[in-house]
Order: sequence, then structure tokens, then C-alpha cells
Amino acid sequence: MKKQEKIFEVDNLTQKIKQAKSLALVDYRGLTANQIANLRSLIKKAGGELQVVKNTLLLRALEKASFETKDLTIEGPTLALFANEDEINPLKALVSFGKAQNLLALKFGFFDGKFQDGTRLSQIANLPGKEELRAKLVGILAQKPQRFVFILNYNIYKLINVLKKISKTN
Repeated sequence: MKKQEKIFEVDNLTQKIKQAKSLALVDYRGLTANQIANLRSLIKKAGGELQVVKNTLLLRALEKASFETKDLTIEGPTLALFANEDEINPLKALVSFGKAQNLLALKFGFFDGKFQDGTRLSQIANLPGKEELRAKLVGILAQKPQRFVFILNYNIYKLINVLKKISKTN
């Protein structure tokens, strides 16, 4: 790769890093070209972008994007996952694909601008997505009025039962 191409690639990666809501780096050893193509389409549907990157260029781009890279080293072949629309959904898709293939070791990433190791990224990927959380919230909000009405009516039912028992004894 020529020097000018490297400069262009670093600038391109820097832009993608700045625009992404989260970033994950993955070791893709063992994946075939077909599997990578399938993974790319899966990630695209989830609102992300997948790109094979050179480690040194990625480190320069991270540094240029104002991320702390002093102690970071990247080894082996690397896929960069840029989550553009949703922070978690592309990561979820990547982790589930990796589990199915028994491949794709998460190296590290940046979530909400903060460094996360591979273990932490896996934990984040197992969190429920925005849609799941919204559905749970709607369910909780729908239950509250029902419970409130039940609580208001409970004392009336209790009073009616007491009055019925009194009337039966008289």
C-alpha cells in the first residue's frame, strides 16, 4: 500500500470511528469469504458496517479520533464493526453469528466512547435491545393502571363481603 493510500485509509477510518456509536474489533480467523459476506449482510441489516482493517492503520485512526491508544496493541487479522444506527444490535448480531460458527473472538472495542475489553463487549451484547426494553416498558406501564384499579376496588369488595356476612348472620 502506498503512503498516500495509507493516509486516505486512516482518514476514512477516522471518519467512520467518529460517526459510529460503538466500535468492536474481532479476530476473524477461520471464516471463509462466504461467511464474511453473510456476516456483512447480517450486520448491515442490524444497522452496522463491517470492514477488514490493518491494525497499524486502525491504531492511527483511533489516535486521530481522540481515543486513548497508548497501551493498545492489536494482533492478528482484524474486522472492525462500526455500529452506526444502534449501539447494541450490530454487536448482538456479530456475537450470535460467532457463537453459531464457534469463531469470532472479540478483541476489544469502544462503547459510549470508553474502552471495553472482549469480555465486557460480550456482556453488552447479551443486554436486551432498545425494542425489547421499549416493549417491557409498555407492558409495565399497562400493568400499573390495572393494578391501581384493582387496589381501589379491593377495599370496596372487602366492604361488600363484610356487609354480606353481617346480613347473613342477622
